[in-house]
Amino acid sequence: MARLPFQHLSRRQALLAGTALPFAASAFPSSAIAEADMMGHSFTRHHRFPLGAFEVTALLAGTQTRPDPHSIFGLNVSEEEFARVAEAHFIPTDRAQFFFTPVVVNTGTELVLFDTGTDAEGITTALQDAGHAPDQIDVVVLTHMHGDHIGGLMRDGVRTFANARYVTGRVEHEHWAAAGNEGFNANVRPLGDDIRLIEGEDEVAPGITAIEAFGHTPGHLAFMLESEGARLALIADTANHFAWSVEHPDWEVRFDMDKMAAAETRRRIFGMLAQERIPFIGYHMPFPALGYVAAEGEGFRYVPASYQMMLDGA
Repeated sequence: MARLPFQHLSRRQALLAGTALPFAASAFPSSAIAEADMMGHSFTRHHRFPLGAFEVTALLAGTQTRPDPHSIFGLNVSEEEFARVAEAHFIPTDRAQFFFTPVVVNTGTELVLFDTGTDAEGITTALQDAGHAPDQIDVVVLTHMHGDHIGGLMRDGVRTFANARYVTGRVEHEHWAAAGNEGFNANVRPLGDDIRLIEGEDEVAPGITAIEAFGHTPGHLAFMLESEGARLALIADTANHFAWSVEHPDWEVRFDMDKMAAAETRRRIFGMLAQERIPFIGYHMPFPALGYVAAEGEGFRYVPASYQMMLDGA
């Protein structure tokens, strides 16, 4: 690493520089900064990194503050235990921030989009920020049929991704097709026979393999990406919160349709990720939703990614 030049100051030079500071400050009225407009919260809309010969882009399709998170996470633990974990992570107990993070994988031959956010505007805005147009998407993969994953499929009854093929799990599709669900009927059913139905361990494309992650919904799928020896798991909603779900896999989550199966899935998938030190993207994790897990105590420890994916061979 190149060293920056360092200028050595004599004692007299340092004293003169110090005495000049009050005069320099007085040249700028203090009110100038105070009059700047408040800009509000700001987020980048995409985060891109290489994975072997693939290029992976996490997209922020939306974010939402939800009140009373204990009514969502840790349904089977006391207020005191819930608050203890929140305090350990420096987060409040009265609010939680949800993030919605679809992922685009450029395999070199196709653009594969995993999930579509809550609405067409959110996903298309995030895609455009990342340099992609909706009609460039070749494949749309649906991990499951909750509204915040299928909501961007249609805009006013027209397909958002005009040139895409569609892939989802057979178990998941069959469940919701029989359930009379409004979101499914409006967004997924119109795709008709254009959806390819897959099972666990099936390939979406070379290097992209489905993993059964049932419990959150009846046929919920995660996916493993692998290119040139580098791996990344897309866990979708296997866990919805880094502290109250990843680190405590047995804590019940309101949105999990089969809570026992969901807990078993979390233990199995996070156990594998921890043992093999595989990074993952979780759909609702704090953006850019990229991190690792390590086994710790009776559960796991979440480790947000820093610069690992910027380094060759990471």
